[in-house]
Amino acid sequence: MITVVGMGAGAPVDERCADGAELVVGGRRHLDAVRLPEGAERVVLGPLAPALDTVGEYVAGERPVVVLASGDPGFFGIVRALAERFGPERLDVRPGVSSVAAAFARAGLTWDDAVVVSAHGRDPRTAVHLCRAHPKVAVLTGPGAGPAELGAALRDTARVLVVASALGSAGERVERVTPAEAAVRDWGTAVSVVLCLDEARALGPVRTVAGGMVRPAGWALDEAEFEHRDSMITKFEVRALALARLGPRPGELVWDVGAGSGSVAVECARLGAAVTAVEKAPDGVERIRANAAAHGVDVRVVHGTAPKALSGLGEDPDAVFVGGGGRELPAVVAACARRARRTVVVALAALDRVPAARAALTDAGFTCDGVLLQSSRLAPLPGDVTRLAAANPVFLLWGVRPPALDEGVSQ
Repeated sequence: MITVVGMGAGAPVDERCADGAELVVGGRRHLDAVRLPEGAERVVLGPLAPALDTVGEYVAGERPVVVLASGDPGFFGIVRALAERFGPERLDVRPGVSSVAAAFARAGLTWDDAVVVSAHGRDPRTAVHLCRAHPKVAVLTGPGAGPAELGAALRDTARVLVVASALGSAGERVERVTPAEAAVRDWGTAVSVVLCLDEARALGPVRTVAGGMVRPAGWALDEAEFEHRDSMITKFEVRALALARLGPRPGELVWDVGAGSGSVAVECARLGAAVTAVEKAPDGVERIRANAAAHGVDVRVVHGTAPKALSGLGEDPDAVFVGGGGRELPAVVAACARRARRTVVVALAALDRVPAARAALTDAGFTCDGVLLQSSRLAPLPGDVTRLAAANPVFLLWGVRPPALDEGVSQ
């Protein structure tokens, strides 16, 4: 058997936990915290592959192994690699308190409604967008994705960062800082986890299902669910297909350009994406904010006119929805296509604008498709009868960026 012992964030681990082992594997501080059996080989964890090879030699000889890990080794930890290599039936896992659980405990908060994301050895943009979209996020940090980098990316938000360092040790430190304060600090290498909190929403309702990304009960909501002006809103039939083509998902960034009432922006946020809405009308900006608040989501609203306003939005989006029209539409679509990582969806009512919008997508290297949506809704008539009331037809175009040539190729 391979005994996997979690240690560090909770109660002290028995220093005799390695008794009987012929091989003990772990970080240097973990190895120094236990009593090693006489004659046992000691492997300090660095690169994982050589350590697993050594474990494999002992397992093949049916010789006992103890692996020491931080916190709960089954939570973003070494249990996955050990189970994949040797099979879960060979593992005797003895979890400690995870750094995430310990950090929330130090902050005095429950975490059954928290989103947990690992930025260790991964692109930090996923963690940043989850922090923008959700009120309670725990980020497992790593080189290049620590409190300073998170703070720099979240400067324009009202979030609070709780930085927990060296949890469970004599040097434990838990600090509450603003993103701007975090961005200018040198945090060293002892950071265990960063909590990103929207304090106005951090104490959420009692949950029956754990996790911060509960799927909404429905989407393509009725127009009556949003405040809008003179029916200037993307109708739910159009919104349904637009959402399907946008594919908003947790950890991604979506732009809603020419957002109007913000119905598309709000729906993308309800599906877990971080969202920026661009709107030129001052009353439209306030309307978007009101609709986001009414649906309990966080939408960053930028007052400005595209395409000029797009240059100040910072990071490139994964997907973009372009609404509205006007002579500037081709230039707006082209600007969005230059920035979008995955897809651009355009809704337009004027037939004359379709060729130019399509050309803007194809000229940017996107594959383009589209459809004319025509719908008729049931409408009551006197005498307890029903007629069909036709809605204005809308063109929906979508461009998809082709995958990179080396994407999906085995290394």
